[in-house]
Amino acid sequence: MRYKAIKYFVICALSFLPFCAFAQQQSPEEEAKQFREALDKTVDNYTDQFDLEIWQTFYVDSILTHDYEAMQAELKALQSAKMTNQDAYTRVQDKWMEQMYNSLQKVFNEEQWDKYLKAGAARDKKARDKRAAKRK
Repeated sequence: MRYKAIKYFVICALSFLPFCAFAQQQSPEEEAKQFREALDKTVDNYTDQFDLEIWQTFYVDSILTHDYEAMQAELKALQSAKMTNQDAYTRVQDKWMEQMYNSLQKVFNEEQWDKYLKAGAARDKKARDKRAAKRK
């Protein structure tokens, strides 16, 4: 149970890092360092929790790095455009979280995927799908 809480916290922290960084006016180097540390911690947690092989750890790291950086860039673009509609930010986060969900499914084996879903991914997917249905 404690591990799920840590994983959830890390995912939330990564999702909201752009907002926190903006509010604190951190230097780009410090922001990048914190981002990388949080990402490394998430990859390490996934490696331990799902007993990933070396090649899987590489792919998970690559997927998360690419997708979180892309999400962060889109969120910063919204922020730069002075977008105040919270739904726009949620939509961007949902888009990239769905991308990560689908990408990780291709990397994990069946047993790892079941563990991933039970660790909270299924609940998060359901919430994303519910928000998407509400928008339509």
